[in-house]
Amino acid sequence: MNILFLHSTSDLYGSARIFLEVIKIYNSSGLNPVVVISGEGPLADALREINITVKIRNLGVLRRKYNSPLGLMNRLSKILKSYFFLRSLHREYKFDLVYSNTLGVLVGAFWAKKNNLPHIWHIHEILENPEMLVRIISKLMDSSTPQPITVSKSVEAFWQQKLRIARPLTIHNGIPYTDFLVPYPKAKSELHIPEDSLVITMIGRINPGKGQLFFLELAKRLCISNPRLKFVMVGDAYPGYEAIGEQINELITRHKLDDNIVDLGFRKDIPRVLAATDIFVMPSVLPDSLPTVILEAMASGCPVVATRSGGASEMVIDNQTGYLIPINDLEQGENALIKLILNPRLRETFGEAGRKRALEHFSLESFKENITAHLWQQVRKS
Repeated sequence: MNILFLHSTSDLYGSARIFLEVIKIYNSSGLNPVVVISGEGPLADALREINITVKIRNLGVLRRKYNSPLGLMNRLSKILKSYFFLRSLHREYKFDLVYSNTLGVLVGAFWAKKNNLPHIWHIHEILENPEMLVRIISKLMDSSTPQPITVSKSVEAFWQQKLRIARPLTIHNGIPYTDFLVPYPKAKSELHIPEDSLVITMIGRINPGKGQLFFLELAKRLCISNPRLKFVMVGDAYPGYEAIGEQINELITRHKLDDNIVDLGFRKDIPRVLAATDIFVMPSVLPDSLPTVILEAMASGCPVVATRSGGASEMVIDNQTGYLIPINDLEQGENALIKLILNPRLRETFGEAGRKRALEHFSLESFKENITAHLWQQVRKS
């Protein structure tokens, strides 16, 4: 069986890493994945390393920056061109199933429906607006995807109330944890961070929802009385959001935080970064479905402070593996961090409990079993 896989980016952040694991699962089941992504990058390289066929094509991926009449016309034009590209690809491979990763990729659902092929949509987003787009996606899901996969119960609950026919199924993400369990005794010095610093880290691509500006506000408050703190930021800007990166740099300069903020940009050595981390923060200010990086931080033994912005509440147990705080609540965020800064034993206790939870409840083995079972259910139904 030839399976058409579609994804919105070629980075290796959360949703792309899960996409890569799904492809490995399908491939190990004796299926032949053919992957179409919008550009070259780390994901394309990783796929080729395991001998997966990769095709590069602009899929008309939806982004917030296209939320205008001209932007939507641009997307429609790209989607139509990608539709015809998939049609020509189908002549060569005779696909048996279509798998679309993230709601940013619409063409797969349209194309699968038109060709009477089973369609699996792996949903990583809670999309609250624009309202018209939410309605369009809901109708398309109802007509093309009987059982979409959602990455968290919060995502499932959001979309279930929008749907009439489709019935979402939550499959929590699971990732390989081996690299996060390995000690890196010189992790801080290798990142050029003093060994006696207390490191507070956030990881995520720069965009309006990830909360980098909220993270900086916490840093500004805490560094006044704790000069040994180092706030580490990892992640580059989504195309179109470079202005937020400029705003971040301006805030660091204006508040004289250059000695306390370490901006590492895009990194491939996330296990090493987390090994150097004493406290991990997920400061999302918009709905965040199930940030995989929280699982990585928990597996690394880091206590987690996260906003109640979606799936974080399904991973972090408040006051056991970390703290859950309201979105944009600087006072509660500051209080949670102060508790952990002042209490090394509490950091250790929360970190150990978090590691145990990640390994037991979000294992790669469980993820593989659930994805495989879902796959064959869809094939049998078709």
